[in-house]
Amino acid sequence: MIGRVEETLSYREGSMQTDSSRLFSPLPLRGVELPNRVVISPMCTYSAEDGLANDWHLAHLGKFALGGAGTVFVEATGVEARGRITHGCTGIWSDEHGRALARLAGFLRDHGAVPAIQLAHAGRKASMQRPWHGNGPLNEDDFARGDEPWEIIGPTDEPAGEGWLVPRAMDTTDIAEVVQAFADGARRALDAGFEIAEIHGAHGYLLHSFLSPVSNTRRDGYGGDRQGRMRLALEVTEAVRDVWPQDKPLFFRVSAVDGLEDGWSIEDSVVLARELKARGVDVVDCSSGGIMGQVKKAMIPRGLGFQVAFARQIREEAGIATQCVGLILDGPQAEAILRGGGADLVAIGREALVDPFWAHHAAQSLGVDQGGFEAWPEQYGWWLKRRARALEKL
Repeated sequence: MIGRVEETLSYREGSMQTDSSRLFSPLPLRGVELPNRVVISPMCTYSAEDGLANDWHLAHLGKFALGGAGTVFVEATGVEARGRITHGCTGIWSDEHGRALARLAGFLRDHGAVPAIQLAHAGRKASMQRPWHGNGPLNEDDFARGDEPWEIIGPTDEPAGEGWLVPRAMDTTDIAEVVQAFADGARRALDAGFEIAEIHGAHGYLLHSFLSPVSNTRRDGYGGDRQGRMRLALEVTEAVRDVWPQDKPLFFRVSAVDGLEDGWSIEDSVVLARELKARGVDVVDCSSGGIMGQVKKAMIPRGLGFQVAFARQIREEAGIATQCVGLILDGPQAEAILRGGGADLVAIGREALVDPFWAHHAAQSLGVDQGGFEAWPEQYGWWLKRRARALEKL
């Protein structure tokens, strides 16, 4: 087993206390109070046009606010046009893009969720296929659809995998441009009304590709030892924190381990987390893998809550709040993670696609909502109360 700390959850044994749910307690972060600990993880939907968010994104994200999540993240949003994963990814490289995102932030806020955004740059994994077209390098079929490749950049000219686009190795001008693009993206996110910004440093994208010794074989000040490989991530963090207000939280997503021999390790992530904390990061969002090829291609065993152990170790050893994600299926499991000190926030991804009202259902399963539907949108709650009374008579 490579790069994984064993995590055992016994949440299905016995009953949970329901009088003071940790999952549904508020969490103050700087000047923002999260109404509960349920976070909708940033999930790419590859449905933007020229990087602009549209009605799809409003409907997709809006239902999670209606569903009771305390914080809702917009998907990985490119700070440069060349930093998009696909032609369908959202962007924030112009004021026009910021205005399109403001509509989403406003809806989320108006319906009880903290609006959050993930600022991203895909680096050498940019300009690839949408998943339903193959989730790999662009090919002739994609070109026929109008999805032409663009020049991509990375720490070296080594591609993400066999057959993938060859990136141009970044020089100091490229690095300065990327750092500035992250800062500009954060400024636009603030203007759009977002309360939380997250820097994407995971899954083989640009910042992760600089962190990992698997992909970063540079011999200048942005490569070599761990400190050199962390340099770009830390410069981006400093630039974003400089423009992101002191009363608003900043998150950083890591791939806590590469899942490969001689790759980025959990020990490396602990050191990075300490450096991030010193630069004003409030929460480390703990994912894993993705350094080579497709996002989740790595030798990391999967099971319920398989990444919680990473969040726990970073939380304990770096002294920073963490967010866990990965195969967290229901309220009792999430509650057990929080009560056991595994993390401070629980991010729900694909399970929320199955059930957009995951948070409301979790509250019911934990006894926080005893069937009164008071926390549901009033447009739904009054119907559901009547339905519940009718079902009791059957």
